[in-house]
Amino acid sequence: MGAHVARKLVQQLIKLNKQVTLTKVLVVGATFKENVSDIRNSKVVDVIEELKRYSVQTEVTDPLADAEEFMHEYGITLRKDFGKDYDAVIVAVNHDQFSTLDDSFFEGILKPDGIVVDVKGELRNKIKKFNYWSL
Repeated sequence: MGAHVARKLVQQLIKLNKQVTLTKVLVVGATFKENVSDIRNSKVVDVIEELKRYSVQTEVTDPLADAEEFMHEYGITLRKDFGKDYDAVIVAVNHDQFSTLDDSFFEGILKPDGIVVDVKGELRNKIKKFNYWSL
């Protein structure tokens, strides 16, 4: 499923005439499931690895995951905060603190033609200003 999400996002970026190798994507959530810190068997890593195969610049953040443990297990750095100017954001794990994300939040971190990928569909009907899709 992770590879599917990444491939579908790359297709969307191409449809928006983005040069995929110059795009920047933020993955929000990296733990095994919502509201836990356990990173074992995280399927989010599959999304990240597939995006890297397309040479997409990928950043990852998760307030519940231990950054050192994530680096040790997967060789991936976790951001402590949200950056800016992303071409897309993938909300991969819906921790409770992400339940209030809406257009105003994404305006601060996404480019105007940005894409919001909501893996679980928790933000459905909250995102109106950006290209939105969920599984």
